[in-house]
Amino acid sequence: MEQVKVTRYVTPLREGGSLPGVVEADDLGTYVCKFRGAGQGPRVLVAEVVVAGLARLLDIPTPDQVVLDVDPAIARYEADEEVQDLLNASAGLNLGIDFLPGSFGYDPTSTPDPDLAGRVLWLDSFTANVDRSWRNPNLLVWRGTLQAIDHGASLYFHHSWSGGPGDPARFARQPYDASEHVLGAYAEQARAQDADLAARLTDAALTAVLADVCDDWLEPVPDAETPEALRERYVAFLTARRDGGRPWLPEVLAEADA
Repeated sequence: MEQVKVTRYVTPLREGGSLPGVVEADDLGTYVCKFRGAGQGPRVLVAEVVVAGLARLLDIPTPDQVVLDVDPAIARYEADEEVQDLLNASAGLNLGIDFLPGSFGYDPTSTPDPDLAGRVLWLDSFTANVDRSWRNPNLLVWRGTLQAIDHGASLYFHHSWSGGPGDPARFARQPYDASEHVLGAYAEQARAQDADLAARLTDAALTAVLADVCDDWLEPVPDAETPEALRERYVAFLTARRDGGRPWLPEVLAEADA
């Protein structure tokens, strides 16, 4: 990904628990910055990059991303001590997500494009994203197009790697609860597109997606001490999910009797 330098911290986005902020960069772009120093650490940034990369392979619109180089010196101009602490803890490379001016939150009562909704549901099921409910859709509408955002709650398996390498087969078998998914009603469309979507996630495509992840965000874990070894582990978990049957694909709910 392109790397740019943050020139100004604009404002915090207090909707997110990790306190992302709007920043300006030396490419004249405006970005939502996801900070490596936030409570959940850099693995959330890894999930953001990986799932956004998968979304693009599946023709799901999602904002562009860059790597943001944050100089903690900008913290001296911030009156908010919480923001100061976050900037100081996030020196170095962070994740920038293109700020979409004029976008607005998705209305769960509206009707999206059915096939796109099915692809989003398929992606969330595949990556075990637990954070796209009707309470918090994590979907924007920008220039009439649905945009999937905030993928950090996906790929939960990597949070257990500090205790050992984990078992890709276990992730492959893990079902996905779509009962509160904001697009759960589009399971039929997700299942109809399953073969095509899975075919797009080739080994080469998954490897290319992981190549976009910064080495700085790939923290060593047992039996995967290097960034390349960690990338291979992510690919192993994703290919196991892809090839291990479909216990995670949501069932089509039967219509209620009239």
